[in-house]
Amino acid sequence: MSDALADKRTASRFRILAEIADRQPAVSQGEIADAVGVTSQAVSEYIRELVDDGLVEKEGRSRYRVTKEGVDWLFREAKSLRRYVDHVTDDVLESLQEDAAIAVEDVTAGDTVSLSLRDGLLHAAPGEQGAATGVATTDAEAGTDVGVTGFEGVIDMAPGTVTVYQIPPVRAGGSRGIDDAALAAACEAADLVLASGVEAVVALQQVDHSPAVSAAAGEVAAAAAGRGQEVVVAVTRDEVGRVTDALRDGDTEYVVEGS
Repeated sequence: MSDALADKRTASRFRILAEIADRQPAVSQGEIADAVGVTSQAVSEYIRELVDDGLVEKEGRSRYRVTKEGVDWLFREAKSLRRYVDHVTDDVLESLQEDAAIAVEDVTAGDTVSLSLRDGLLHAAPGEQGAATGVATTDAEAGTDVGVTGFEGVIDMAPGTVTVYQIPPVRAGGSRGIDDAALAAACEAADLVLASGVEAVVALQQVDHSPAVSAAAGEVAAAAAGRGQEVVVAVTRDEVGRVTDALRDGDTEYVVEGS
């Protein structure tokens, strides 16, 4: 555990030193006292100690600067805090949080279940056959939702990709200007079909593949690909940038096809 969490005094030193670093060189002890939740007199005493310990140097009245030694100490404590927070987030809370899954077979609360992703949704099967397991928190019949906690292991999943299929704007032919066979083939191979723009919606309906959603298509595609699904987004050419920006923000692999 970080020294900054070991006791209240060390925690206050850490916070006051961080406040000085943020405000230097003109430092208001009153503002620091308000931020940290101690008295101005206490801040003055802490600063005097920090100066004596070589972590802060005084440059004049109400002017202070964190020394190299002070910066190094802050870095060490901040990294230690980060490691502790990561441990709490990744190891402690992840195992305590409850999520919903689809029961592959009948499940009883307290059963160990194997976890997998199918069609982008979490599924739970009784037993420990998979690389990822959890504990059922509710009874559930096959095909219904079941609560799962106590997650361990890693779910075997390869991220999906997104095909961004461009549709001409109406002034350039719109849905009449597409290769119907090519768009239909792309949709047949996809787990999820989305649209962005009126021309794109009409083009998909034209090849008998109505989109699952026609708003925020880039964000939905990125989320679905992150769960292992193959996605086609038919998008009016004027809106391609909006979709690809969302995919890049989600670090999602994508290709652009069509006119």
